[in-house]
Amino acid sequence: MTKLDGNERWKSKMLLTEHQEQYQNRHNKAIIGRATTEELTMIRDSIMFPHMLTMCDKSLQEVKRSPNLFKRFFEQFIQSLMDKISKDLFTLRREMKTRNIKVFDDETADGIIYHRYACRGYEDKFGIVRETLRTEISVRLAKYATSIFNPEIKQHKE
Repeated sequence: MTKLDGNERWKSKMLLTEHQEQYQNRHNKAIIGRATTEELTMIRDSIMFPHMLTMCDKSLQEVKRSPNLFKRFFEQFIQSLMDKISKDLFTLRREMKTRNIKVFDDETADGIIYHRYACRGYEDKFGIVRETLRTEISVRLAKYATSIFNPEIKQHKE
């Protein structure tokens, strides 16, 4: 214990936020090893969200080109869907950064999409079957749509 421990004035006046976190976490042991189930879910979502945004953007472009009577409403709906997905992607990337998880380029082999990832120094490949990804995207888009149509329904994390 140093002379400055317990001195709240010292914490707020002399340390930057980043340094204060480092000071507080210096005794915490870093978790080293394989990604947990929750972290693998985060990796899957970080792969899935950009695909969802691409799909929504393509739909938005199609709606803009169509002579549909309700075109403006569809555009607003798709844009709000994309806003929610982008917000969740931003939050997810921030969380992954704090956990020191990085996802790298992809390759496709036999209908399986592989992404390399590094999690606290441990490197591995994450593979997801294309059909499984499509199914998960459909389910997730339905949840986002439901949350837009029924704002009182809270979207829960999986």
